[in-house]
Parts: sequence; structure tokens; C-alpha cells
Amino acid sequence: MKEKYFTSASITGTAEEMLYRIKQAVKLRDIRINAGTSALLVLDMQKYFFDKASHALVPAGEAIVSRIKELGEQYIKKGYPVIYTKHLNTAMDARLMAVWWKDLIEEKNSLSGIIDELDVSKGTLLIKSQYDAFYNTELEEILEKRRIRQVIICGVMTHLCCETTARSAFVRGFEVFFPVDGTATYNRAFHMAALLNLSHGFAVPVMMKDILEAVKYG
Repeated sequence: MKEKYFTSASITGTAEEMLYRIKQAVKLRDIRINAGTSALLVLDMQKYFFDKASHALVPAGEAIVSRIKELGEQYIKKGYPVIYTKHLNTAMDARLMAVWWKDLIEEKNSLSGIIDELDVSKGTLLIKSQYDAFYNTELEEILEKRRIRQVIICGVMTHLCCETTARSAFVRGFEVFFPVDGTATYNRAFHMAALLNLSHGFAVPVMMKDILEAVKYG
């Protein structure tokens, strides 16, 4: 069920091949990145999903870390918002998460923190309890206050929190960009399914380098 479908050596070629396949299947919308009205959402980059001893390890996740770090640093340099989420649950707020998953990420869990490679102090950190980063959080309020119209969604997992948040952003009126090489999940099939579905009605699939270029020179 789990695959290391992205590695540091293969991620660019694999992601470009995925994007090619998406373009063959879906007529993409011509929506351009306007970096000045965008926010970078970095979802659940927690040790829980990156520690090799964790049952929830995302094998392909390691390959996206440096790309997210570079893009986040460029956003901060430009003064654009970077918003990190951390998924935490209690018995009170877990709801069906407790039914679907082996265990809950509780605050006391030593793996609940964001990975050390990402400097959360320079962005905004939101705690969420469900897949959707908008659910019972201040995310929409933060974006509206900054007059954000576009969101770039990165992080883990592609087909769970990232996809759900992308759909939620869309119905709230935000233009959504979903980097092919900026999210990761358990295997290639889950990743491609999410990308294909989102590309058909919710989000524009892109490469991280194209977003980085738009931020640098936009």
C-alpha cells in the first residue's frame, strides 16, 4: 500500500510525467498565479508523518520537504503569508477520525510537532482537528483579512487533508493551485486520483518551480 514514488532524484521527472497525464485527461482552466494575492498553505508537515518509526510514515514525503522550505522562504522574503497547520485531536473533537484511524495525534505525542526543517516561527500556525484546514479554524478570516484570493496547497497527505482543504477553499471562492510535487501521500495511486479529481473541478495542478518563479518575479 505504501510506495516511495517520489525520491529526491526522481521527483521532478515523476511529477512532470503526472502533470502530462493530467493534461491529457482534463482540460485545465487558464488561471494564472498572482503571487501578491496568494497565500501558501503548508498542511500537517509533522514528524508523525516523517519519522521512520511511525506507522503513519509517508515514504514519498521526504522528497517534498526542500521544495516546500524553499517556497516558504521566498514567500516570507516577499512578505506574503505562509500558514502552517498542525493536526491534533482529543477524544472530544476527533469524531469519525477515531473510527477511521489506528490512533489520534494528540498534543502529548512526541511526533506531533512540525518537522525541524521548516521554520514555523516566520509564518502562522493553526491547529486543526479534521481533514479540512478551514473547519473550526481562523483560516478563512486570516485570508480575508489579508485580501487573499489564491491559495497554494502543499503538505501531507495529498488525498486526505490537502485534497479536502482544496475543495473547501474552492467553495469559499479562493482560486486553488495544487503542486504536483508539493504534496505527498502513501502511494502513487492515491496521489494521481486526487490530482485528477481536483483538476477536473477544483484546482489548477502546477509544478513547484512555476510557483517559485511567479513569487520571485511576480
